[in-house]
Amino acid sequence: MIDGPERNDRTRGPRAGLRAALLGAVAAAAVTGSIAGAFLPHQFAVAETAVPAASAHPTSFADVVDHVRDAVVSVKVKMNVAEDDADDEDQPRGGQIPRLEPGDPLERFFRRFGQPGGPGGPGGPFGQQGRPHQQAQAQGSGFIISQDGYVVTNNHVVEKASDVTLTTDDGKTLHATVVGTDKKTDLALLKIKEQGSYPYVKFAGATPRVGDWVIAVGNPFGLGGTVTAGIVSARGRDIGAGPYDDFLQIDAPVNRGNSGGPAFNSLGEVVGVNTAIFSPSGGSVGIGFAIPAETAQNIVATLKDKGSVARGWIGVQIQPVTDEVADSLGLKAPKGALVADAQSNAPAAQAGIHSGDVILGVNGERIDGPRDLAKRVAALGPGAKADLLYWRDGAEKTVQVKLGSLPEERSEVARATGQSENSALAGLGLKLAPASSVQGAGSEGVVVADVDPDGAAGQKGIRVGDLIMEAGGKAVSKPSDISAVIADAKKEGRKAVLLRVKNNDGTRFVAVATTPAG
Repeated sequence: MIDGPERNDRTRGPRAGLRAALLGAVAAAAVTGSIAGAFLPHQFAVAETAVPAASAHPTSFADVVDHVRDAVVSVKVKMNVAEDDADDEDQPRGGQIPRLEPGDPLERFFRRFGQPGGPGGPGGPFGQQGRPHQQAQAQGSGFIISQDGYVVTNNHVVEKASDVTLTTDDGKTLHATVVGTDKKTDLALLKIKEQGSYPYVKFAGATPRVGDWVIAVGNPFGLGGTVTAGIVSARGRDIGAGPYDDFLQIDAPVNRGNSGGPAFNSLGEVVGVNTAIFSPSGGSVGIGFAIPAETAQNIVATLKDKGSVARGWIGVQIQPVTDEVADSLGLKAPKGALVADAQSNAPAAQAGIHSGDVILGVNGERIDGPRDLAKRVAALGPGAKADLLYWRDGAEKTVQVKLGSLPEERSEVARATGQSENSALAGLGLKLAPASSVQGAGSEGVVVADVDPDGAAGQKGIRVGDLIMEAGGKAVSKPSDISAVIADAKKEGRKAVLLRVKNNDGTRFVAVATTPAG
């Protein structure tokens, strides 16, 4: 995690100079406020202290800061880490490379921003099992949310903690226990061990608007209470952390050490929990991400009662319905979630849902897209029954599904690679070969041997090594099968054909034009 171990001064040559892009490992599938709201209706106590009135153009945030700063704490954690994970000598105190496991969705987020030495690369955290371990110290931020001393921070700050201490704004040291954590939202709830009456802050009752002021208070680089200000730049950001992404984007400078710290509005209410940044250098460039207050408020309430969060699960890989996908399937509007793959023996598959279906609604309510479906299913919880409205063969159908529990990890689809015969579909810019003719590719589907990056398929993200399993809903085993489906679609007046594609990222559908432009 970026707010990671403060370790000894050992220098690691291969990884020296690496700057991480995240404040911390945002959860594998960060649940949104609408999900969290379904878990528990109650909230923590609300502070009664009067706060300054909001101003459209404040001349100073000093009054707001004076009101909230006593409730913001620095979080220090002792943990055991591998010896080779010692800090680079030029990294700021409190900096650390994200400790991501293979298959963690945050690995993709880390790679997306082009960090040298990301997971799997030189200096990355993979393939380092069995190394000696040593004591290390992680640093982050947090904030007190109740008079009896409950504290919110990020999961990655306290993950694998053996000891947690808090430092208040006036320098007092407190000890805390971890009540519960939720990796998928990167939230954690702590409880101060010492008895007492503590200053605390409340969560905002209203969602901030884009352009509203935001004030970040935290512990960047281990410096202690630091205040920065900016605005809410965007809402509903999907940073690739998981199907529940719904982050606030803020431009108030946040850096390593701000993880778990609050972002306040001009009333001194918490509107978000700082958790990630986009940065090519490791420092703030004005693009930070915060977990919305609504999500945090309800997740920590659940953690207080149960110590963990359980989410409903149906076991499907889904993707958005684009205009081309809608046209190819005969849908009137690009709404719903296209099922790219239904895991065998999972609730959806057991109920008869399979790849190529489009889920349109849950329990009588229409959904907009994949993220909406994920929220609704997760909110229902394990064991609940849900009526799924879906589209198949040109008609709407309904099936009841009994939800399961969301697994901690998803299996990855193995990528097929190898050399092949040059069988071309010139219109798509593809050279294909039967999977059975490529060593290691298996016996089903067609392997992409070469792609013209400027061709119709290349522009849709199809890559060398991908496996095309279906075309137009029909299983394919040789290039001519795909050519035949495209030819039939042209005769029927279809503008696009759906290809079901597998690679190391999973299974998805790609709509390719039957008559590519050019």
